[in-house]
Parts: sequence; C-alpha cells; structure tokens
Amino acid sequence: MIRTVLLMLVTANVYAGQSTVDIETAAKIYQGAAIREQVRASLGAMPEHIRQLFAADSAAKLTPPQLAAVDAAAVRGFRIDVFEAPALQAFADHLDPTTVKKADAFLTSDLGKRMVAADVALANFGEANIDKVMSGEIAAPSNAKRDAIFDKLERATHSTESTVQIFLSMGESVAVGTAVGSGVGIEGVAERARKSGEESRASLEENMRVPMRRFLAYGYRDLSDSDLKHLLAFLESASGQRYVDAYNAAMGAGYDAMGRRTGEQLGESLRELAQAQMTAPREPMPPASLALPHGAPVHPGPGAPRNPTAPTDSGPPPPVSAPPK
Repeated sequence: MIRTVLLMLVTANVYAGQSTVDIETAAKIYQGAAIREQVRASLGAMPEHIRQLFAADSAAKLTPPQLAAVDAAAVRGFRIDVFEAPALQAFADHLDPTTVKKADAFLTSDLGKRMVAADVALANFGEANIDKVMSGEIAAPSNAKRDAIFDKLERATHSTESTVQIFLSMGESVAVGTAVGSGVGIEGVAERARKSGEESRASLEENMRVPMRRFLAYGYRDLSDSDLKHLLAFLESASGQRYVDAYNAAMGAGYDAMGRRTGEQLGESLRELAQAQMTAPREPMPPASLALPHGAPVHPGPGAPRNPTAPTDSGPPPPVSAPPK
C-alpha cells in the first residue's frame, strides 16, 4: 500500500513542493511509528461524530435525508487512502536527515517498539473505553512522581494543542468543502469558521489537557519510570521536538484532507436533495370534504413527539489517534 501511495505522489505530482527529506525516507519513519494503524482505528467512529456536530446545530435544522447524506459523505471522506498521501507529504516536509536518523534509532529500539505497541493497543481500545480513560473512569495506578512525568510528556508532545487544532481545522475544512461541493461561493466561509474556532480554542484546550494526560498515563501504564524518562529525553531533544512537529503536521494535513473530502461529498448530496425538492410535483390539495375546517385543532399523528427537545452538542471527538511520540 505504501508503494502505491508513493507512486501516486510521484506520478500525479499532486503535492508538489520541495521536501526536506524524500517520501520514501518519511514513509519508513511513518511505518515505524505505526501511524496508519492508529489512524485507521479512529476512522470508524468519525461519521457518527460528524453527524452529531451537524445534528447539534440548531440553526441548520437538517432533515433526516440530509443527515443521512452527512453519514454517507463522512464514510466516503474519512478513509485511510484520503488521509495518507497528504499526511506523508507533510511528514516529509517537516523532517530533516538528523531527525530521521535519531527517530529511526529510537523507534527501532526496544523502548521504541514497546511504546509503539502501546500506542496501537490504545488506539484499538475502542471508543467507549477511550472515553472512560479520558474521563478517569478507567485509570492506571500512579503516584505524584509519574504524574509529573506525564505532565511533561503531554507538554513535550503538544498533545492537547494538536488534538484541538485537528478538531478545529477539520471543522473548517468540512465547512469549506461543503461550500465547494454545493457550488456556493466560499468567500467568507473559511474566515467565519476560523474565527469561530479561535474563539473556542482556549476553552477546548483547557478542557482537554487533563484528559490527554490520563490518555497518556493509561497508554503507557506498563512503561517504567526509567522508560518514561528516556522517552521524555528523546522528545525534549532538538530532534525529538522536530519529530513531534512533523507528526502533528502529518496528522493535521491528513485530517484536513478527509474533512474537505467529506464536505465536498456532502455539498454535492445537499445540492442534489435541494434540486430534487424543487422539481418534485406538489401534492394535490385534499377534497373539500376532507379538508380541515377553519380553526380546527391539528393533532400530531400516532407516535409523533409531543415535547421535542433540541439536540445537545456532544463536544469535540476523542483524540483522533494516539498522541505523537
């Protein structure tokens, strides 16, 4: 699969630009960190998250067919093949030869392999269980010393900031993609989405920081204090910080691409639904004998809700993958 992606990048020249390292070199580190496995584990839940975001928008008031279109668009957009090409390119653009050498040495070490295995296991833990980890319902034994290390790890990996950034930029990409797919002018769409995101960034980061530390602590519960200190030493080094930046850039580019693809697919579907509604024949008026007399009360049919409640916003989705290492 990696070779296919690389061939597409080279022959189609979709993501033209001068990389700091070549794609094949970046792909080696990408594979060593098991990024594909971690991202793939998150994709199944994304259509439901996207649907919840649209359903919670009281201003949109989407109909059942429109919400079904949201589901279908998200299924087509949140795919590993949509993610991988832009993610690999961004990864390559942010690496350099020194970082590649040191990251490869770490990822192929015993500690690096155990760390990656822990990342993959946590990514596949299941969304419901991950929610419990982040809420503290499921937790690993800890102490003040380990808590302090995980505080440093969370900051060294920029886990909270990167998760919030992916969430916000993905929302912007969906908004822009929807405008493009609908054939609507995108003037101001991206700016409005960006402004809205910036207004909520600080509160999102504040609310996510403790859950992200819990996420790290549970994922690395089997690593010793010594292991964690060696991991932190790598992450806080110059090459480690560059690797973190490359990882976060890759995740951002990949999720942006999936968000935009989802938006474009959704825009096309909403446009088709609107056109079908405009061309649909109007239902004939009922005969006079069946028409409701003026002023007669109208009762909802059997099973119709008497006290409908507005949907509530479920908040941002859980981390789209294990935090960068």
